[in-house]
Amino acid sequence: CEVSDLGVLRDERTSLASGLKQVAGDHDLILTTGGVSTGEEDHVKAAVESIGSLVLWRMAIKPGRPVAMGIIGGTPLIGLPGNPVASFVTFVHVVRPTVLALAGGLPEPLTPIPLRAAFAYRKKAGRREYVRASLRRAQDGALEAIKFPREGAGLLSSLVETDGLVELGEDITNVEPGQDVGFLSYADLL
Repeated sequence: CEVSDLGVLRDERTSLASGLKQVAGDHDLILTTGGVSTGEEDHVKAAVESIGSLVLWRMAIKPGRPVAMGIIGGTPLIGLPGNPVASFVTFVHVVRPTVLALAGGLPEPLTPIPLRAAFAYRKKAGRREYVRASLRRAQDGALEAIKFPREGAGLLSSLVETDGLVELGEDITNVEPGQDVGFLSYADLL
């Protein structure tokens, strides 16, 4: 696809609305990063609602819950979160399939590789979570996933220093060492 970098727009509702409306007719997809959460200075949602329609705001995933999808002048818009890990996860699961569809491509379902967890983890039911992990061979030769030691959607190092994402479905609330989990390699996500 051909990409236009439109630069940084001021984090003000009217400035964002004006900039987004101006480019809507000249592009097949508008992609933004940041400004879609619930903070005082997050204005993308309100800007889109003032000049178009918001179709979706927030997804039941972590990291990546604040994501906006809308239409401005007939052009789809996807607003990604500002934190790098959340932005990456939502890019992989929302933007990439959208770009492929707009280009006439067929959907490419992501199929996690089954392997063993070498970590314990707790999460809330009802949302899908992606845990950054590295791979290692256990003494018995089996592949194991090791969780990155720190949490936080703003830790770019957690993407750089790991091999992929352990995908935990909505119904999973607890992972114990030795349990089978699904692993998505970064190589397969891009």
